[in-house]
Amino acid sequence: RFEEALQEAQQVDKLLSEGPGDDCLEEKFPLLGVPITVKEAFSLYGMPNSCGLVNRRNVIATSDATVVSRLKQAGAIPLGVTNCSELCMWYESSNRLYGRTNNPYDLQRIVGGSSGGEGSVLAAACSVIGVGSDIGGSIRMPAFFNGVFGHKPTTGVVPNDGQFPNAVGVRTSYLCTGPMCRYAEDLEPVLRVMAGPGVSKLKLNEKVSLEKIKFHCMDHDGGSIFVSPVDKEILQAQKKVVEHLESDLGVQVQRVAIHKMKYSFQIWSAMMSSKDSEGQEAQRFTDLLGDHGKPVWPLWELMKWLVGMSSHTLPAIVLGLTEKLMNLNLSGKAKLVSMGKSLQEEMEALLGTDGVLLYPSHPTIAPKHHSPMCMPFNFAYTAIFNVLGLPVTQCPLGLGSEGLPLGIQLVAAAYNDHLTLAVARYLEKAFGGWVLPGKV
Repeated sequence: RFEEALQEAQQVDKLLSEGPGDDCLEEKFPLLGVPITVKEAFSLYGMPNSCGLVNRRNVIATSDATVVSRLKQAGAIPLGVTNCSELCMWYESSNRLYGRTNNPYDLQRIVGGSSGGEGSVLAAACSVIGVGSDIGGSIRMPAFFNGVFGHKPTTGVVPNDGQFPNAVGVRTSYLCTGPMCRYAEDLEPVLRVMAGPGVSKLKLNEKVSLEKIKFHCMDHDGGSIFVSPVDKEILQAQKKVVEHLESDLGVQVQRVAIHKMKYSFQIWSAMMSSKDSEGQEAQRFTDLLGDHGKPVWPLWELMKWLVGMSSHTLPAIVLGLTEKLMNLNLSGKAKLVSMGKSLQEEMEALLGTDGVLLYPSHPTIAPKHHSPMCMPFNFAYTAIFNVLGLPVTQCPLGLGSEGLPLGIQLVAAAYNDHLTLAVARYLEKAFGGWVLPGKV
């Protein structure tokens, strides 16, 4: 929507030349004139809202999602919408409607998903602020692979209204909408606008003394059979963070080994497919695939895909096929849900009101296109924090030997987003934050 954006920018110029003092404007419009982009899964008036589903290619948003409306009211100017994975349920942003999004650091690499278009467009300095959503790492994986900042807020603070698909049942407690950007200092003001009245639940006005934070560090999940081992370069980057914190702040970073993290993927899967407190079932992915079209039969779609006739991506078809398997072992699933609740209590007790956990963002740096199909569960490193309801800031740590972004997750207990945001600002100064693609 470049023409509309230019007209809105001219109105901002006019307002600045005619309007009241800067202080008054800043209070009323904290994001006045700031260009933003929006994940295509969110409604942005007049823009497509397909979520990469071919059957929804003609769906045009007739209103704004709540967060988009709030950002507009704060003065932000949307440039357009960005690509995501089909129905936001895969960590490569590719679909049969828009095609594939490439990583600006290496076009042969993925951007992550499902907010992958946002990660790519921000890293390429095409936009300033991005609107993303995250139910298994969909803000943090793209932020990691593209070397930018992303924040998954504490659950229930920022409204999820106006995106497709939206969460129903138990998943409403796991889906989070949050900001993505190149500079750490931009996360907090955008989060304030996105949260609206909900911001009162957070402690963003509290001054953070970094020396008083209790830092914890965990190098890997303990060795899950479903997940790749963590790359040496990622471990090395995390080690440098620990050393810097200890030498510069004089803190002692406590190494921890939380046994249940080894079962992150299984816990996330079980909790995502469980019933809510009122007994409502989680929405079936196969039903979503049939939106604005005929019912979808995953096995038939697989046959069509093999001869190049399916309008769905292979990851979406496979997810439809495996969906039913989750409900075959109900007693096993109940044990995993119980383990998840126990892990949440353990994590909250560990972090308290003054703790931050350093944890890898992903076992590998940005993989090559299609390779996630070989290791489909690597997203467990981000996903576990959705079902635990904890705030997480994804922080870039410069580029590795192949010129690809490195990074780390900063995790705090619920409603302590201010701690992870403060540490992200600190690490940006120490490690350089976002690096312009092609600069090295």
